[in-house]
Amino acid sequence: MGTYKTPGVYIVEKNAFPNSVVEVETAVPAFVGYTEKADDGSQSLLNKPFRISSMSEFEAYFGGANNNVKYTVTSKEEANASKDDLIFNNGTDKKYYTVTTDNTLFMLYYCMKMFFANGGGPCFIVSVGNYAKKVEVETITAGIDLLKEEREATMLLVPDAMALDAKEYANIQTAMLSHCGEMQNRVALLDFKYEKDADIVTFRDGVGSSYLSYGAAYHPWLNTSVLSERDVTDSFLSDGSLDEILSDSGISREDLGNDKSAWHNILYQNSLLYKAVITEIRRQLNLLPPAAAMAGIYTAVDNARGVWKAPANISVNNVISLSHTITNDDQELLNVPLNGKSINAIRFFTGDGIKVWGARTLDGNSLDWRYINVRRTMIFLEESVRNAARAYVFEPNVASTWLNMKGMIENFLRGIWKRGGLAGASPEDAYSVHVGLGDTMSAQDILDGILRITVLVAISHPAEFIEITFQQQMQKS
Repeated sequence: MGTYKTPGVYIVEKNAFPNSVVEVETAVPAFVGYTEKADDGSQSLLNKPFRISSMSEFEAYFGGANNNVKYTVTSKEEANASKDDLIFNNGTDKKYYTVTTDNTLFMLYYCMKMFFANGGGPCFIVSVGNYAKKVEVETITAGIDLLKEEREATMLLVPDAMALDAKEYANIQTAMLSHCGEMQNRVALLDFKYEKDADIVTFRDGVGSSYLSYGAAYHPWLNTSVLSERDVTDSFLSDGSLDEILSDSGISREDLGNDKSAWHNILYQNSLLYKAVITEIRRQLNLLPPAAAMAGIYTAVDNARGVWKAPANISVNNVISLSHTITNDDQELLNVPLNGKSINAIRFFTGDGIKVWGARTLDGNSLDWRYINVRRTMIFLEESVRNAARAYVFEPNVASTWLNMKGMIENFLRGIWKRGGLAGASPEDAYSVHVGLGDTMSAQDILDGILRITVLVAISHPAEFIEITFQQQMQKS
């Protein structure tokens, strides 16, 4: 209040309401991986977290898929054939072929398509190299470290880590969990390769035992429809493989002509083997890990229902089938293992399609952090209140400041409770805020410049197991 020296009327405005808490975004994933390019005009985006909001923006700044992948088609004797080989029936007898590639399958581009197809929105891209590079643990972990300055990111994914072997990938897993646990404002969505049950054990051993509540894993991989028939042509075949297909089909290079752009259509119409091989290549390229799709589902659920809604019992878009079928018995071992490292299943249900059927973190034995929506809701509450509390740094550590901060936090939590984010029949049951001398602070705390506030919240847990009891009763009339 100013000093009055001249007679007159003075207007004094006084704030009637406390500061409000602005809600932070809850679904902003960060993808670390390899891209075709990384530039914004003349400015390089290599090793720089860059925010985008659509697939068209990704293609503009980071390019497309790696179309230099070459597949080799090798004929095999029936005695040496495996279940993964291509079985081609030419009408008279069966022939067996192996369709493989020695090229690195960079998955970030395709996974981005799955992310946006399942409801994805704004996200960060950290390009750590182009397709000429080799996927390396040190390069990826350095890219993860770059995200320490981006507090807006709330999820972390590394699709290209699937190119590494299990031991190397374990290093990426622990780096992701450590990063999220140290930042305390994001979660890691993890993938893993599966061919046999031992791979699940290998994955669980590889994640270690630290920061498990900041990670979630999903299984199995998805047979997607990201690439259509027109996206895979003869350009994916090695020269030797093309010659073998021509020989088997009775087609010469002269028959193909000089216009290479027309080769695919000619072969597709006149060679059943070529058509089968192209279909197999497309199937292999369309086989993708599920974490990116889950990041899109997290985003869609957050926008529609709120971060407190478990991202489960949701259909997965652009998926034709699952790489492996999971039964109830299979999911028991995934969902409730003795070591608590739960793996969320994606399952097919007749009449319902393919759905996410799990919402646990890797810390399944913890009653506090068993569910991914509980961990993410707490991150949301903490970050929102943290940002709002900065306005009171260096304010007097007195009762008026305490009351203002308490009112601000209570108003924020009341709004979350009304929207269903907190459990309780009344606000008193859902949350409480404590601050004051003799309650949360001692006289020494105040002398040291410390203001302590304790916030208790009851976060809603998902109804994971619903039991309905039926019993006969006596006839009453």
